[in-house]
Amino acid sequence: MITRIFYTTDLHGSEKVFIKFLNAAKMYKANVVIMGGDMTGKMIVPIVKLDENTHKSKLLGTDVVAKNKEELDKLEFNIRYNGFYPYYTEPSEMEELNKDHTKVDALFNKVMVDTLKRWLDIAGQRLKDLDAKVFMTPGNDDSFAIDDVLNSSSRIMNPEGKLVMIDNNHEMISSGYSNPTPWDSPREASEEEIEKKIEDMASQVKDMKNCIFNLHCPPYDSGLDVAPKLGKDLKPVVVAGTGVEMVPVGSTTIRKLIEKYQPLMGLHGHIHEARGETKIGRTVCYNPGSEYGEGILRGIIVNIDEKSVKSRLFVSG
Repeated sequence: MITRIFYTTDLHGSEKVFIKFLNAAKMYKANVVIMGGDMTGKMIVPIVKLDENTHKSKLLGTDVVAKNKEELDKLEFNIRYNGFYPYYTEPSEMEELNKDHTKVDALFNKVMVDTLKRWLDIAGQRLKDLDAKVFMTPGNDDSFAIDDVLNSSSRIMNPEGKLVMIDNNHEMISSGYSNPTPWDSPREASEEEIEKKIEDMASQVKDMKNCIFNLHCPPYDSGLDVAPKLGKDLKPVVVAGTGVEMVPVGSTTIRKLIEKYQPLMGLHGHIHEARGETKIGRTVCYNPGSEYGEGILRGIIVNIDEKSVKSRLFVSG
C-alpha cells in the first residue's frame, strides 16, 4: 500500500501560502501533509486610522494610504500575503508603542497568537471532509507563545518532540530546533541539547529503517544547508571575482544521528535557498526550499510503500 506525503516548510506568516498548504492534501491526493517549521510571521505592520475613511501604513518601505474600504481590504491582503501581521491602531497608540518596546513585544505575541487561531479555524473548515493526517511543527523562528494554541487544534497535530505514526508502517520523530544562528531565534539549542532531544525520541522508535526524521534544521554539509556567509554586520560576504561566499550552516548533530540511525527519510527546511535532495548512507533527505515572500508554496510529494521510498516530485505553485 502506498502512502503519499506532501511536505512543505518555512511559511513565515504568509497567509496565501498557508491556504495553499491546506489545499495540498486534496490537490495532490496526499494521505499525510506536513508543515516542517517556521509558520509565524516576523513583524507587525501598523495600519493607522487618520479619520473615518482614511488609513495610513508602510509596507515594504513604501507609504500606503487607503481612502476607502476597498483600498483598506487590499492593503490588509497585501500585508498578510507578504507574511506580516496587520494591526489597526490610532496615532496616540502608535506614540505609546514607539516609546515602549515591551508593549511592542507583548502586542506582537498577541497578534501572532490571534492569527494562528484564525489559521486553525480556516484549517478546520478546509480539512473537515478530508481523511488526510495533517502535522504542523514549530521551527526555530516560532515563539513558544504559539504552542498552546497549536496543541489545542482538533484537526492539526503538533508532533514536536513526539513519536507519531503517520500510517500503519511508518513512525515519525519531529523537532523544530536549530543549532545557533546570528539572529538568536526562539528555538535554538546547542548541538548537545539537540542530540538529547532527538535521542530521547529515537529511543522510542521500534522500526528505525522505516522511520521519518522530520527535523527542521538540515544536516551539516549535506547540500541542503548552504547559505551565504555573513560578516559581523550580518551582511553576505562578497569575494572578488566569485561573488557571495556560500557555506554550510546545518547541524552537525543531525548529520551524525542520521548517519548513526539510517532512517528511511529526512525532511528538512530552514535554509530557503537550499532546495534539493541528498543521500546520507541509505537515508534520502529533502529540503523543498521556500519562496513565501512571493506567495509561492514549495513542497515535495513523496510516495512510500511499506519498506521504501518509491518516488518523489518537487512541486511549486
